[in-house]
Amino acid sequence: MTAPHPVATELAGVRVTVAGLGVSGVPAARALHALGAVVTVVNSGDGERERAEAEGLRELGVTVRLGDGDTLPEGTGLVVTAPGWKPTSPLFAAAEAAGVEVWGDVELAWRLRDESAAPWLAVTGTNGKTTTVQMLASILRAAGLRTAAVGNIGVSVLDAVLGEEKYDVLAVELSSYQLHWAPSVRPHSAAVLNLAPDHLDWHGSMEAYAADKGRIYEGNQVACVYNTADPATEALVREADVEEGARAIGFTLGSPGPSQFGVVDGILLDRAFVEGRHKNAQELAEVSDVQPPAPHNIANALAAAALARAFGVEPAAVRDGLRAFRPDAHRIALVETVDEVAYVDDSKATNTHAAEASLAAYESIVWIAGGLAKGATFDELVIRSAPRLRGAVLMGADRALIREALARHAPEVPVTDLERTDTGAMAAAVEAARELSRPGDTVLLAPACASMDMFTNYGKRGEAFAEAVRALVPESAGHDN
Repeated sequence: MTAPHPVATELAGVRVTVAGLGVSGVPAARALHALGAVVTVVNSGDGERERAEAEGLRELGVTVRLGDGDTLPEGTGLVVTAPGWKPTSPLFAAAEAAGVEVWGDVELAWRLRDESAAPWLAVTGTNGKTTTVQMLASILRAAGLRTAAVGNIGVSVLDAVLGEEKYDVLAVELSSYQLHWAPSVRPHSAAVLNLAPDHLDWHGSMEAYAADKGRIYEGNQVACVYNTADPATEALVREADVEEGARAIGFTLGSPGPSQFGVVDGILLDRAFVEGRHKNAQELAEVSDVQPPAPHNIANALAAAALARAFGVEPAAVRDGLRAFRPDAHRIALVETVDEVAYVDDSKATNTHAAEASLAAYESIVWIAGGLAKGATFDELVIRSAPRLRGAVLMGADRALIREALARHAPEVPVTDLERTDTGAMAAAVEAARELSRPGDTVLLAPACASMDMFTNYGKRGEAFAEAVRALVPESAGHDN
């Protein structure tokens, strides 16, 4: 039997405080308890879900303190936090004052890996992380490798590390929150897909946000994958302390240079992991193998291919994995075509960077946008996207910010401003978009904003859009349910 990491034995008897009762906090508490730590979970909330989770942990012998996430329990020797807790939280100030380390659940998972643990191929970026990790996992499976897509994707990396199933390699999505609390993580290879302002209220500045993203490159063994169209990602590679021999590998939507992945005449090419890369290239797949073949999704595919090739995957597996992959719902998904107008759901485009990538995928667009702006501004988005806009339908709490940007930079674009926030608001938005559209147009839900002002989450927003679109289809059209 493989020996556990020494940290596992060192935790026995240690008083560990776990911050949070979410999808990462509960597995952390269970794992620490199983290792013999004396675990106390603290959580500011005290709702029905929290009480149910607390009851299950208490049955194991874990102490749970609801309604107070600020006070450090007496005798705490280590804090393990869920990723969403801000660094400025009083709990962490108390830990610092007491000289107590704070780890995230990803840091805990990394430290608990045994000597035969699967290497990590890690992905971060402002947008595209989940899709890229899922593409990567699909490619790895096509190569016959035992793998899983884990991390910020919703599957706890801690469960993957400590579970009975053994993996050859893990495809790991890491958010900036998780990386902030994971100073020891050292992936086999990693990618930063892009950098744009996001979560600045949590990080405090763009510089701090970028620095946390850049942690993913620390200690890389083979490849640091970056976006040639985003110089900030290459700058993070240059600043990283990597293993001897690790290489910087760029990806581009244009023709690739040496040590890059790119596209020529509809073919995805590798000029990094081939013999004679200064003169030669390896064909991997066709653009048509990537669904949907939008520019930002091709970039995701190139990043996934680069990480897979860094791990030694053969070209045919890259092609087969990309062909097999289908994106999750609400990611630039065609809902229906009605009267020669395509209706596309990209509710996952919750910030301006994601919305710009989505808008770039179509030529003539009626744009449905709005929600909670999270401090974002929309001038650059409108300037770059204006030539593609047939019209815009705005809804949600911060729609005025988008309306004002359109008035400044695209005054010729007709705008419908919806004040209503009731359950029929999305249907009204879709109807308004239909009135603005012409045959050949795309009605695109790419809100550039968070959804919580009107919907539980972006998924519910996308479902409301899809339901409203399908209501436009005549019953006689014969669509299957």
